[in-house]
Amino acid sequence: MTVKQITAKEVTKKIIDKEPLFILDVRNEADFKDWKIEGHYFTHLNVPYFELLDGVEDVLEQLPKDKDVLVVCAKEGSSIMIAEMLSEAGRDVSYLEGGMKAWSEYLEPVRVGDINGNGELYQFVRIGKGCLSYMAVSNGEAAIIDATRMTDVYLDFAKELGAKITHVFDTHLHADHISGGRRIAEETGAAYWLPPKDATEVTFDYEPLVDGNEVRIGDTSINIHTLYSPGHTIGSTSFVIDEKYLLSGDILFIDSIGRPDLAGMAEDWVGDLRESLYKRYRKLSDELIVLPAHFMIIDELNEDGSVGKELGILFAENHGLNIESETEFRRLVTENLPPQPNSYHEIRQTNMGKMTPNLEQQREMEIGPNRCAVR
Repeated sequence: MTVKQITAKEVTKKIIDKEPLFILDVRNEADFKDWKIEGHYFTHLNVPYFELLDGVEDVLEQLPKDKDVLVVCAKEGSSIMIAEMLSEAGRDVSYLEGGMKAWSEYLEPVRVGDINGNGELYQFVRIGKGCLSYMAVSNGEAAIIDATRMTDVYLDFAKELGAKITHVFDTHLHADHISGGRRIAEETGAAYWLPPKDATEVTFDYEPLVDGNEVRIGDTSINIHTLYSPGHTIGSTSFVIDEKYLLSGDILFIDSIGRPDLAGMAEDWVGDLRESLYKRYRKLSDELIVLPAHFMIIDELNEDGSVGKELGILFAENHGLNIESETEFRRLVTENLPPQPNSYHEIRQTNMGKMTPNLEQQREMEIGPNRCAVR
């Protein structure tokens, strides 16, 4: 039998379409437990590849015959070898092209909806990492928010739409992934915006993103209005686009709220986080569609693969928005935190311009899931 190759895009489609998939993950146990490919109807078997070098007979009976079987490893090589061994044993299996490295870097563009002046808003779902970034387009101009380091995806997408990128924003100084915002701005001549309270140590020029900024694109009535909303970082800034969408950065997620500790300032910033969520956001329309910078679990995806929900629904359903006691809120966001993201200190340094890691170093720094939310 010929071993088939499946791309990250094809696996993403299976997630969105809620198709079943059986994954034989041949990485070591620690890496598998830390981070794996998740889907609504995905099942997993983790057997490190070195346990299969003498033969795959022991796993054959554990592989289903009524589901697609995908072999996954870190970078592809081991999964090809194991897939070929399984094929020689008579099983029909596939392997993931590029392994978990490719899975971490894949971006799925999803159209969120219309904005004024014949404009459109797109969400880029980094399905393997949980990162969400955005492109607002109108009359041949585009603005990008919270871009990842895979800058070609945004440049190519804008080109396909016939749009010139004129503004690039980061809602805050990211600690879980390397921003591509500055690089996109350099390549396109766009203005790069960053909250000044997060930029006290950066080594580059930027446009200061402050409360009340209004930016227009495409010479239309599209209106990108900034709202200072500290708590995840001291400079965290949200965007209200077209009085229709709330881009909440890492302050508010669909199923959780932002963590305040990634700069070592949890005790200092927890009060800011509560004020942003319980006062600043409460003043906004319940009908705004919240579009966060991350998602935590696959169940947060909508039917079309996008991530977003009305603010009023989140105020009713999100536990982090319904803690009356300030003491209990402080305890939740300072004591109930997941492990910090891999290499978060080095990622912050890179996003400040103080480090310039090569591509392989950047990939290693970003390995693993995002951990920007309170559990």
